Parts: sequence; C-alpha cells; structure tokens
Amino acid sequence: MKKILIVEDHADMRELLVWQVELMGFTPVACKNGKDGVELAIAEKPSLILMDIMMPAMNGWEAARALRGNPETKDIPILAATALFRDADLKACLEAGCTGYIVKPFTFQELQGRVRELLPDGPGATPS
Repeated sequence: MKKILIVEDHADMRELLVWQVELMGFTPVACKNGKDGVELAIAEKPSLILMDIMMPAMNGWEAARALRGNPETKDIPILAATALFRDADLKACLEAGCTGYIVKPFTFQELQGRVRELLPDGPGATPS
C-alpha cells in the first residue's frame, strides 16, 4: 500500500491528518518535525510527503531543501500544508522544493483533491 508521510508538529493536527490519509486509502507515517521527517522519508520511501512549514528542530522549508538534495528522496512529491498564505510565503514553499501547497484550514475534500493531483494512480483512482 502507498504511504504518505505526515510531518506536523501539532499533535491534534497530526492525528487528524493520519485519519484523513487512512480514509483516502493510504498508509500514514507521521512525525513531529522536519529533521525526523527527512530521516523517515529516507527510511520509508513514501509516495507523498505532507509537510507543515512552521516547526521546531527543522522547518518545512529546510526539510524540503534537504529532501530535494538527497538522491533517494529528490523525486518524492512534497505538499506543503501551511497556515502561511501570503504570496511570498507560498512562493518560498515552491522555491524550497515543495511540489505544491494547501493552506490551513482546509477541508478533507480539498486535501483529497490535492493528493489525487499529485498521486493520480493512488487508492480510489479511476483506471484509464
């Protein structure tokens, strides 16, 4: 089963995202900071990384740059999940190596839509 790595420092949001990822038919793998996220991405090889931006130990921008700089993780799509919504912040997500972003708060349907855009052959996908 395809895995989605959830990197989120707030426990309640992390639990909610784990539940939503399971509802979409993926296996969630979760951690609470960017440093652990980089290590887990290398170990677990997820199909997608859902990355918070504002975190302790290593923020999402630093983690995205580290993942893009590693040959083992450079091609894994990274979806920034952030409360930052200014154009400069969203541009910084893309410049750091994120494939896209979703602004908090978001609905389950919005998250599911973004995940399906990045993983069109994931669970629940319509065969072509």
